[in-house]
Amino acid sequence: MKTIDELLSEGVAGKRVFVRADLNVPLDGTTITDDGRIRAVVPTVKALADAGARVVVASHLGRPKGAPDPAFSLAPAAARLGEILGTDVRFATDTVGESARATVAALADGQVAVVENLRFNAGETSKDDAERGAFADQLAALADLYVGDGFGAVHRKHASVYDLPARLPHAAGYLIAKEVAVLKKLTDDLQRPYVVALGGAKVSDKLAVIDQLLGKADRILIGGGMAYTFLKAKGYEVGASLLQEDQIAAVQEYVERAEKTGVELVVPVDALTATEFPDLKTKAAAHPTTVAADAIPADQMGLDIGPETRKLYASKLADAATVFWNGPMGVFEHPDYAEGTKAVAQALVESKGFTVVGGGDSAAAVRTLGFDETAFGHISTGGGASLEYLEGKTLPGLAALED
Repeated sequence: MKTIDELLSEGVAGKRVFVRADLNVPLDGTTITDDGRIRAVVPTVKALADAGARVVVASHLGRPKGAPDPAFSLAPAAARLGEILGTDVRFATDTVGESARATVAALADGQVAVVENLRFNAGETSKDDAERGAFADQLAALADLYVGDGFGAVHRKHASVYDLPARLPHAAGYLIAKEVAVLKKLTDDLQRPYVVALGGAKVSDKLAVIDQLLGKADRILIGGGMAYTFLKAKGYEVGASLLQEDQIAAVQEYVERAEKTGVELVVPVDALTATEFPDLKTKAAAHPTTVAADAIPADQMGLDIGPETRKLYASKLADAATVFWNGPMGVFEHPDYAEGTKAVAQALVESKGFTVVGGGDSAAAVRTLGFDETAFGHISTGGGASLEYLEGKTLPGLAALED
């Protein structure tokens, strides 16, 4: 995989460089609530601009249905990128149309532009190779070189991620190079004990990675909504908690495999429960009840791991040489159910091992809860991409960057 440093050494002054970034940031209206992904691509964009390239940044945001939708405009992300770079960033109001062509044509050496949301064009996400290829051809007309730096999208076989690199000389940006180096530490160069903390809502989203980790991890800690399917698989009643009935058999099989292979699979011993889901807008007091994990009342739902589980998980993380954490332990967006996620994050901060926060909601939680990002070994920008890499899958966007 060619690196951006190699590209820079060959000279990029005066050349149009298409940077596939991941600017898929959370928005409250037009206000960005977490700019982590924008900040992550700045080193690549700045290096290219400083070297005299004419930088064309592109990304998706949200899931528009293949047509323009103002709710998913990249305009706020373009403005924020300009603020971080400390320079004017031009914005094209379409992706490959008249505005994009004119905006790119007007760039001088060292200037930066952002084109509108790639997913406003149906060709970006099409499963039809010809339709995707046609859109990639239009994107290729905007540039001379391609730099892939949108790690959060490399597990997608999309036009700008998979097809476009085949049409232009290409290289990996600093972010992708860093993300891949970290993931190799979790697979090829593993230091033990290796402890994995998995949370989030659906156990079905994590089954494939658990399958792989049962042969690699020393301990797996289970939290979030997915924990209640594990508790049900152990024969506990989980009340009104989130439950995937169709996954119970698979979970039981993994529990048995963990016992046979000596992997310590740890589930909550208590939980914070309530009769209804908390109001995440007003953050009104929820008054949760703490109950044992095997005694959740029929009318109650588990919404966070309890205080004993927090202590247990902190102890299981204390001696880890390597930690991978993906998925919150509870409804961290509400202060009454944030303590479980906070406890795991704090345990990583205190760890002397190499700690990786696996993107997605985990990364958002770290920032929302006020942790210093530099206290972690690495905070990934791509939760889904990280998980698929650990599952052993070939990621289209990385494969496309290989020479």
